[in-house]
Amino acid sequence: MADAKVLEAQKWVNSTYGNVAGYVNAPEDGKTGWATMYSLTRALQHELGISTLSNSFGPGTIKALATHGDIDTNESNKNIVKIIQSACYCKGYDPGGITGTFSMYTQGAVSKLANDAGLDDQLKVTPKVFKALLTMDAYVKVAGGRDAVRNVQQWLNGKYLKRSDYFIIPCDGFFSRDVQKALIFAIQYELGMADGQANGIFGPGTQSGLKQHTLEQGVSGAFVQIFRAAMIFNNATDVFNDTFDDQLLRRVKDFQGFCELPVTGKGDYQTWTQLLVSTGDPERPGTAADCVKPVTEARAQALKAAGYTVVGRYLDERPSKNPLNKQIQPGELDIIFKNGLRVFPISQYYGGEVSYFTYPQGFTDALGAHAAAVKYGFDQGTVIYFAVDYDATDADIESNIIPYFNGIVGGLASKGKRYIHGVYGSRNVCAKVTKFANARYSFVSGMSTGFSGNMGFPLPDNWSFNQIAEISVGSGDGFLPMDKDVHRSFQDSGVASVNNPGSPTDGFVRAVEVLYGLSQKYAKEGYSDSVHVLECLRHPKYTDTRWTALIGEPDFGFINYANKSSLTIPIQFKDPNTGVDMSVDHFGASANGVVLHGQASGNSVNMADFAGWGGDLITFYGEWRRDSDRWSSGYTYCKDRLAKIGVDSTFPLDDLLEDVDAYNVGMAVRGGTNVVDAIRSTYSGGGHLSRFKRFYEGRFGGSVGKTADLAREMLTGGGAVISAARTALIYETAGTSVMLPSMLPGDKLDEFCKGFADVIQVHVGQENARLMRLRARAKA
Repeated sequence: MADAKVLEAQKWVNSTYGNVAGYVNAPEDGKTGWATMYSLTRALQHELGISTLSNSFGPGTIKALATHGDIDTNESNKNIVKIIQSACYCKGYDPGGITGTFSMYTQGAVSKLANDAGLDDQLKVTPKVFKALLTMDAYVKVAGGRDAVRNVQQWLNGKYLKRSDYFIIPCDGFFSRDVQKALIFAIQYELGMADGQANGIFGPGTQSGLKQHTLEQGVSGAFVQIFRAAMIFNNATDVFNDTFDDQLLRRVKDFQGFCELPVTGKGDYQTWTQLLVSTGDPERPGTAADCVKPVTEARAQALKAAGYTVVGRYLDERPSKNPLNKQIQPGELDIIFKNGLRVFPISQYYGGEVSYFTYPQGFTDALGAHAAAVKYGFDQGTVIYFAVDYDATDADIESNIIPYFNGIVGGLASKGKRYIHGVYGSRNVCAKVTKFANARYSFVSGMSTGFSGNMGFPLPDNWSFNQIAEISVGSGDGFLPMDKDVHRSFQDSGVASVNNPGSPTDGFVRAVEVLYGLSQKYAKEGYSDSVHVLECLRHPKYTDTRWTALIGEPDFGFINYANKSSLTIPIQFKDPNTGVDMSVDHFGASANGVVLHGQASGNSVNMADFAGWGGDLITFYGEWRRDSDRWSSGYTYCKDRLAKIGVDSTFPLDDLLEDVDAYNVGMAVRGGTNVVDAIRSTYSGGGHLSRFKRFYEGRFGGSVGKTADLAREMLTGGGAVISAARTALIYETAGTSVMLPSMLPGDKLDEFCKGFADVIQVHVGQENARLMRLRARAKA
């Protein structure tokens, strides 16, 4: 939306400097952006007598401003004051007009910005404050920002601004490259480095100094405060003080475990480095490797002797004038497996610049990777890591990388989704591809420490491999140049063999078949064998008194009968489409609810909805209201946290998949299909490839509007029983002081419901895009 005061500023700066050599006009659109800030920067440089104008507010501009002196009520250059006032409007502060007079209103605007940035009251504009005015940095918390991060940002500004090379950083609640650099400056200053020596780079001097500053429980001071800041930036704590207490000890142990560090509970060197740079300590041991050269017998033995257990190898290479011959060689997998090693496959046909990444290219690359993986015999459910091998910016990720991975999803699905997609790239690429294209695991290019996508971003929650150093192992015939990777426990373990028949869901389907047969033998008159199966699947978590009140009491006689058999019902199974772990009991309860209660008519909801998507949405509402200080927008909260992989949420992707599949299976059973055939069709017959389309059209009539309406009804209506259960769920999640949905302003609740509807629509759209692509290829 255009801002009249910003438009006034743009028109003033253009009319005043439009004929100045080197000046570039600001867009006259009333919207703040870098182009306008650059125009104001060039205008300032002209007023300071700088002949060669540029967008950069660099050392020359700082020096010229220092020579000019601070700007206050005595400033005689009205245009410089007008530049300040224009910048204030662009940053959301009211200076009292573009008058050229440094009035009390202008003074107040500057002071407000300074306070927001963590500085003492500023009654004048210093060179560093002027530089801050002419950036797009925010000094108030923005949507999704964290208070704890903003507290650190303000503390850094307030404590270190007087140092010559330290400049004001944003106070928006987000960790970023500039904030990371500021933290390195803080470490260097506390280590005693002089101005000019401290540079914000994590170099040998800083590393050596930190080796002398191991922190442990009971200590306090500036280094503890900086350490806590780094923990906050890595989402490992939200408490900011200068004491290493018991709470910090527990958080440090959790962080060390997450990063595969020795769990010492101390702020030791390896923990410091893991908090500060994407490699962590590159000298730390690795148990995984990735390499371009084939793994021969001698190289396999060298890897094994050096402590490596899994190796990444390339699936394919397209013909070129200078081929790398990097793909897996005939007999190589046998050598790897014979020596007790595992392998994780990588697909990288190119991936070195933004223009390569498009939806069609992703679709094509997925087909090539699929064909190569099948040729080598990789089993169904194997994760293939598709590579983004350059420093992709946020803009690149949005415009190209996400569409490319959506193409990969479509291409793999067109072949029956035999394989699961992972992502290789910077921390930011991995996190965004996981968030928006559901990559199962991340292979992080951590040793690219200079990538902007690795600076200011924590390790993604679903990381499985982190590439930290370029080394070699072995000698002679066993010499192998490689990248050393840290392998995270209990993530992707790689594969130890190929050409194994079957699917990751076979064990679950077999258990359902056995249960169905047991019910037939039990032969309870008038009782459905399919219902018996679902009741066993939901037991015991979803057969307590609360759940029996909602969706009915199960036949405990049959459950006891089944328990006496030799059958072990799996707790989880891997979804063949996404690779996430599906919970059998949640699926069973949701499907049981659909079979027993059916589908409510019109825009009403019932217990079947509550047992599935509706109950999960209610809990997620409680989570949103609990976190509303960070996410005031329910729409944004849904888009950021609903149905995601690797996000600590009450409604992750696996829960939504269980709800969707339970609805489809439950409705099939109500239509006369037995539960064995319904489940087999879903997981072994390709039904998972169109799961969202059938759910969306069946439950919501294929309408975004109806989806939002039913979400609102689930949150505010549904009758007395659902209302009581809803209140209990929300209070359980967020506490009894939380505002219930019926008390929330209608427009805010509508945003939340629209967010839920759009998340469903995105999944439907991805399935439709795959089908459209297949039709287009068929016509071609």
